[in-house]
Parts: sequence; structure tokens; C-alpha cells
Amino acid sequence: MATSTEQLATLDQAKEMGLQEAEFNDIIKVLGRTPNFTEMCIYSVMWSEHCSYKNSINLLKTLPKDGPHMLVKAGEENAGLVDIGEGLGCAFKIESHNHPSAIEPYQGAATGVGGINRDIFTMGARPIAQLNSLRFGKLDDDKTKWLLEGVVKGIGDYGNAFGVPVVAGEVFFDETYQVNPLVNAMSVGIVKTKNVISAKAKGPGNAVYIVGSATGKDGIQGASFASKDISADSADDLPSVQVGDPFQEKLLLEASMELAETDAVVGMQDMGAAGITCSTSEMSAGGGVGMDIQLDKVPLRQADMKPFEILMSESQERMLVVVQKGKEQIVEDIFEKWDLHAVQIGVVTEGPMLRIYMHGEKVVEVPADSLVLGGGAPVYTRESKEPAYYAEGQKFTLDQIAEPSDLVVVARQLLANPNICSKRWVWEQYDTMVGTNNMSTNKPADAAIVNIKGSNKALAMTVDCNARYVYNDPEKGTEIAVAEAARNIVCAGGEPSAVTNCLNFGNPYNPEVYWQFEGAIKGMGKACEALKTPVTGGNVSFYNQTAGEDGGALPVFPTPTIGMIGILAHQNLQATLDFKYKGDLIFLLGTARNDVNSSEYLHSIHGILNSPAPYFDMKEELTLQGCVKELIKNNLVNAIHDVSDGGLYITLCEMGMPRGLGFDIVTDSEIREDAFLFGESQSRIVVSVTEDYEDEFIDTVVEHGVEITLLGHVTRGKLVVDEKHFGFIDDAKAIYDNVIGEAMAHKSE
Repeated sequence: MATSTEQLATLDQAKEMGLQEAEFNDIIKVLGRTPNFTEMCIYSVMWSEHCSYKNSINLLKTLPKDGPHMLVKAGEENAGLVDIGEGLGCAFKIESHNHPSAIEPYQGAATGVGGINRDIFTMGARPIAQLNSLRFGKLDDDKTKWLLEGVVKGIGDYGNAFGVPVVAGEVFFDETYQVNPLVNAMSVGIVKTKNVISAKAKGPGNAVYIVGSATGKDGIQGASFASKDISADSADDLPSVQVGDPFQEKLLLEASMELAETDAVVGMQDMGAAGITCSTSEMSAGGGVGMDIQLDKVPLRQADMKPFEILMSESQERMLVVVQKGKEQIVEDIFEKWDLHAVQIGVVTEGPMLRIYMHGEKVVEVPADSLVLGGGAPVYTRESKEPAYYAEGQKFTLDQIAEPSDLVVVARQLLANPNICSKRWVWEQYDTMVGTNNMSTNKPADAAIVNIKGSNKALAMTVDCNARYVYNDPEKGTEIAVAEAARNIVCAGGEPSAVTNCLNFGNPYNPEVYWQFEGAIKGMGKACEALKTPVTGGNVSFYNQTAGEDGGALPVFPTPTIGMIGILAHQNLQATLDFKYKGDLIFLLGTARNDVNSSEYLHSIHGILNSPAPYFDMKEELTLQGCVKELIKNNLVNAIHDVSDGGLYITLCEMGMPRGLGFDIVTDSEIREDAFLFGESQSRIVVSVTEDYEDEFIDTVVEHGVEITLLGHVTRGKLVVDEKHFGFIDDAKAIYDNVIGEAMAHKSE
């Protein structure tokens, strides 16, 4: 036994902690005995969905992991890493903090930002940009407004104080997220490839340090909390929400950057989910070693903490560092300089055992590998069943809806739609310029462009997912999410490089949810293979659903958020979406279709949710992207913007708003006008071209085999469609800019 005084765990305790009877029996087999209570706590968090990915790892292994720029593959380290040349790498990752944000939006979102940034700088990379993808219930609901206000303030306060700009993101509203919002945070950093720090422990005899903040009782059982449904009692789990300190994290970042310049560090990992438990077991298993850990040496905020509380606390701004034997003083001096704890709490041992002591008494003795993903953690493939709504939705056709008599009214309604309008109220609360790397502030584009200091290159980055598409067709909808992310990067002048993902789904034990998950993974794999954008890692977030009073559950839309990085070979390739000059010609690249499937127009104007996903063909997408790259390289377009949410009309308005320019266009007589203006069929891009370059532009497009349509020309500010006056761009902008701000100004006290 691990100890003579620790009480043995029981099956009932195991079940209360979320383990199944078979899993409890497996633990007994691994240990050759019944675990004690503390050991049972360790297995319960490490074998939770949040840490073990036990219901997803089999499918995740099918995603492509190899690519021309890869330095670190998925699962190997704290984050993905791609080579951007000149001795530099780009580390990036996206993760969720959904459940904490649902019950305490400010700290839930803030600590999500803190955690994802630590994943980046524990690799030796300095974070240079943040992105986020946020999903909430209906905007006119007071609870939604409370959640939105708290989440945005949490992200802004933490990120602004930490000193990394928010450069891009998305916000989506739908009643499916009413109780269970999604808060996905992405961080991007730059590292000298020679300074990359591993997350693996090595070298028996090397010291194990805990650095950063003291350990408290906040966040205990946070990983288990993230692995269950939100219910009416979830507020009782409030202690599971961590409390962040961005100023402490800033000190930790600078100390880590200084540490990366030395040869003292062997490995380093953030203490995120499951705290000391996760970092010690994963670092040990990753390096094929063991550890002896002395819990009584851990700096504590409270004096009465029990072993299991210290092990599972998710207090923020802490990391585990393995230090080269004999170089401990280097590490201690660095952290003392930055006024941070750096305390040796253990030593690396010959594998495979993780032994944990409290005041000299052994309280845990388990094989490290038995705890972790890819080791002894359980792996399952769940039952899958196609939901009835899918087949029903495939029956929808355009002739089932009547074309509205006044499309001018529809156009204004879409401009005022919360999912289409400007998210200015959100991003104005973020510091987008701190660090002076952001190249997109005054140059609007389909992706954010971030300067790489000391280089002529730049990074393009985006987050994308239309969850309604994925709901209506998980495979095709996820293909579209990947393709749109790549299209956005290409339209901004970049070359798509690699993907990180945040996979937000309901309960995997629900066969219909698992069917959605299977389809999404299949679609992501196909798209990433075709676009040569390998998956570097990310996050799976199951149990995003609300437990109903009748015992049923309402899952959120399946939301596989795609974070993508691209590289601009030279900063002068940066392309923007804003019309530049009155009189420029406006062209549509790609094919317009009689297709309103899964569009915001179909849902918000006609009230129809279930329909097929919009038209998409990967061959057309690849051809289009190849064409756009050459157009930008040869400087043949003045403005470029892809057609997405809201369709062609919204795309044109967004191109006109930055400089107050309008458009005069003609629709296609063979396509219904509502479908032409508001449909969301994929692989379409709008460009403006100076007449002097028209011939060369057309020749290039024709050579690539892309369909091209002359829509019309840029005007001084009037909006005209088929000779009908749709208003003025300034009026459209006034509607578009103020929707969320006005809604938030009218919330109940």
C-alpha cells in the first residue's frame, strides 16, 4: 500500500468521482491493490474526459499530422510548432474554458486566456497575438448579456494587463448556447527554434521545481467539472473556477523567456487541468521516467490543505520545471529576480513510478504512464446514430420558400443581425495594439496579420466555424470551416500552414452527438489533407449541454472551431478587403448558385433551421485559392473579401464601409435574387480591380479556370442592385456598427 494511514477508496467513491466500475477495477489491476483515497482522486481527474480524451482519441489519431512546416506534432508538447524560417518557430494552440465561463464568466474567460498563453510560453515562445471564438444564447436575453459582458471583460482585462493583443475572433448568438456558452481562446507565439523547451522530464537526479504563484483551493476538481453537463446545480461547483492574476503571469512570462536562454531547464509544463497531478504524471510519462514529490514543500495559500487538494488544485500562474542537476541556482536566481516562487519539490527518478509524499509519509505510488493519454488511460469508441433531423433537413429545396417582396428590407434586417453585424462593442474592449505587432488595425482583412519583428515576413491567423453548417451536415460543415479558414488567410496574402482545433460537442454517450463528432473529424481530416494544413493539436470539449428538468439534455450546436496559421513570405503581400477607389470594377470569383442552404437568411428571415449545408467542392476551393495567390502576388486587385455569413450583399457592404464607398451591381437573371444576394454557397470571393489592370486580371483568372462574373463598379456611397436603390453605405454602417452596443445598453438591472 502507498501509506498505512490513507483510507482505501471504495467503488461508491469512484463512481461519485465520475469513474465507471470497470475503470475502478482496472485501477486495482494496474496497482495490484485497492487505491487509497488520494490515488483515487488522481485517477478520477486524469481519467476524466478533460484530461484523457478517452472518448475521442481514437478518432483524433486519424487527423493528418505531417506537413512541410511541422516542428512539433500533435500531442508531443504543450502546443503545436511550425517552422517559419530564419531560425524561428510559431507555437500556437486553442483551448476551451466553457464550463467555468458558464457559471463565472469573468474569471472563467480570464483564466482561459491565462492558461492558453502559458501553454505557449512554457515552450520558450513569446506570445504575440490572441484570438477567440465566443458563442452565446440570444442577444435579447438578459442572461446572455450578463455572460457576454463578463466574458468580454475577463478576456480584455487579463489580455490587456498581460500585454498581448487580441487580433481576431468571432462571436455567434443562438439559443442552443443559451445556458452553455462556448469560450475558446487561442494564443500564438514566436520562439527561436534553438530555445524550444520540451514538456518531458528526463535525467534521474534532476531537480523538480514548482514556480510562480502559491497553491490554493481554487480550481479543485476543475477537470472533472469540465467533464459533466451543466445543470441547475452547477453553481454549486463554483469553487472549481480558478482565479487569475495577469500581472503575476506577466512576471512568469519574462522569467520563462530568460530561462529559455539558459541551458538549465530540461523540461517545463503549465499546471492547467488537474494541476500538480497532471504536470508531474505527463512530464514523467513523456520522458519515460518517474518522480518523487514532496507536497509539504509546495508554497500554499492555506495551511490546512490536504494532499488531494494540493495535488488537484488548479490555482493559476504556476508551472512545473525540471532543472539540470547542478544548475538549480541559475533557476532560483532568475525567479527571485522576478519576485516569483521557485521551490524544489522533488526529483526525477528511474521510471516508471510517481511517488508523492506528505511530511515524509508516502501518500501516492502509481505508475505515471498508467495515468495519461496515450498510456494507461482508458480508450473508448462510443455508439453512433444518425439523428432524424439530418435526413429531414436534406429534403429542403429553395422552392419551399417564397422570395420576399422587398429585398431592401431584408438587406437591412441582415445588417442588423447579431451574427452578421460588427462586433465593435466586443473588440473595443481589447487592446489590439499592445506590442506593436498588429498590422491589421487600420488595414481590414479576412485574417489578422501580425508582424514578425526583425523579419520581412508576417503571420496570418484566423478562427472560423459556422456551427449551423456543422449541425446540418457535420462532415461537410467541418470541411467548410477548414476551407474558410484557409480562404481567409489566402485573401489576406498568406499561405495556409497548419491548424489547431477546439472541438465543442455535447455528451459523447449520446449516440447522435457522437455521430456529429465522427462526421466532424472525418470532414476535418479530408479538408486538412487537401489543403496541406496538418493538425498540430488543440482541445476536445464534450458535455457542452444543459441537463433538462425532464431528464433529457439539450446539446449545443456541434462546434469544431478551427484556428489556422499562415505565413506571408513578405509583408508587402498583405491584402485588404476595403474598396479603394470610386469607379473600380467589382468581380465575383467563383460560381453563384440557387443556394440558400443553412444561411443566416434562411434561418433568421424564414425561420428554417434544418437544411443541407451550403454547396461546397474542395477542387473548386483549391483552384480558387491558387488563383487568388497569384492575383495578390502580381498586385492585380485593390480589395479582396470572401463571401461568407450573410452572402454577397453583406460582403459588398463590408468592403464599402471602411472608406465610405458603395456599389452598383447587377444580379444573374438565372438565379433567384435572394439566393444571389444572401445565399452562402462556398468558394466565392469578391474583388475590386482598377480598369487599367482589367485585361491582365481576367487573363489570370481564366488561366486558372475560375468562373468570373463582372458584378458592377464601386460608387461614391450609393448602394444599387439591379438599378434599385438599397440606400447609402453610411446608413448601412450606422446599422451594422451599433447592434450589439445598443442591445447591451438596454439590459435589465
